[in-house]
Amino acid sequence: MQGHRGARGLAPENTLAGFKVALDLGVATLETDLAITRADEVMISRDPALNPDITRGPDGQWLAAPGPAIRTLTADELRRYDIGRINPASKYAQQFPEQKPADGQRFPTLAELFAMAGPTTRFNIEIKTDPGKPDLTPDPARFARLTVEAIAKAGAAGRSTVQSFDWRGLLEVKKLAPEIATGCLTIESPNFDTVRRNAGPSPWLAGLDLTQHGGSVPRLAKAAGCAVWSPFWRNVSADNVKEAQTLGLKVVPWTVNVPAEMTRLIDLGVDGLITDYPDRALPVLAVKGLKSR
Repeated sequence: MQGHRGARGLAPENTLAGFKVALDLGVATLETDLAITRADEVMISRDPALNPDITRGPDGQWLAAPGPAIRTLTADELRRYDIGRINPASKYAQQFPEQKPADGQRFPTLAELFAMAGPTTRFNIEIKTDPGKPDLTPDPARFARLTVEAIAKAGAAGRSTVQSFDWRGLLEVKKLAPEIATGCLTIESPNFDTVRRNAGPSPWLAGLDLTQHGGSVPRLAKAAGCAVWSPFWRNVSADNVKEAQTLGLKVVPWTVNVPAEMTRLIDLGVDGLITDYPDRALPVLAVKGLKSR
């Protein structure tokens, strides 16, 4: 079981306070996201630009609109902003009514997370690039290099998986550091679809063509060199779990927050779950005789 952005349902996402909540609950793997500053500092952030739903400025006021791209700021400039609670007036706040604020939380670096979490915690680290919005982030090759360097500096290669919806970065990670496992994220939904069946090769999949792999997403993930396939939880079936595992892939769906769905997916044989609510997942695991890992 992995704590999504720490424990987003319980504490401010992608903050040291939030990660501590997850660790205190017994989470063994922390899932998080990266952004790169103007000075090539590797920061933790799901959003490539400052998100008004979770960000207050130096004056203590909520941002009225999306702020500058993180790639245009330095770490010191980022730390002027407070990300310790959700804006109660936002629709986003309605999704996580149980989240408790931790005012004063700042954007952490990946190095700070490694140091805080200790030498046994595992990490699932997402490279956040979008092939349709190349100006918002560094290119995938540069992003991958900076990520690999940060992981190596912390001595965390054996405890880290690098995942992405944009598989271009994953191919770069494998070139630079074959010892670091990669995770192929996918989603097929009306609002967001990285697979794009019957639409030619998807820009998210690093030039790989689904039709050349029998229409199989697990086979495509295997061709990309991934050790883990992380599909949107609604896209998981008994057949694709079996196929993926036959190919040697681990199946770790995201983001599963309802205990009944956690139970269903465990019964399908998935290898792990990513959740905003570790406190909900732990009793499910206990009933199944499983442990967080």
